Amino acid sequence: MRTNVPEKLLAIIDQIDEHGQASLSRLTVLKKWFAHPERLSAFALWIAARAASRKGKAGGAAAVLFLEARTLLTGLDEIRPKLERQAAQGLHDRLRDFQHEYKGGQWGPVRIVHNWNLFLVEEALSLYLWHVESPPHGYKLAADYCRHYDPRYGESLNGPSRTKLNEIVRFMFTVEALEDERT
Repeated sequence: MRTNVPEKLLAIIDQIDEHGQASLSRLTVLKKWFAHPERLSAFALWIAARAASRKGKAGGAAAVLFLEARTLLTGLDEIRPKLERQAAQGLHDRLRDFQHEYKGGQWGPVRIVHNWNLFLVEEALSLYLWHVESPPHGYKLAADYCRHYDPRYGESLNGPSRTKLNEIVRFMFTVEALEDERT
């Protein structure tokens, strides 16, 4: 079913082009899109696959986790992806344990994340396993995927976020088209 949410994301890209940045809260428009059944699980596993494919310079245990994630996420249906629950939970637990380091902060413990892409895979699997009916969790995952730090703007949607927003728009158009085909 076609929506106007992808066009709203394109408007965010236009704002980045015009002003250099946009607030992460602009991504809340995704909550409406995620309200449609099955879109949230498809989005979560799509993000996990994207993050797993961007391993960068990773060796040792991180490289093993990236390989395991890519293997688990290969060949999934774009609209109704299904993972073997026990394998997904096992990978999620290993990812959480891999980056289970905290330091004291002013308002409580702060998690130290050494590999952002592995963190995204962990969060996406968490959404798929336990929060598949929670559009706010989908918004947070999208914000974590797209955010970028720039000293001029802080943590926001800015230059490098454009590419990721365009990827999300293409994903949304693909899912909407496939949904129309199947109905």
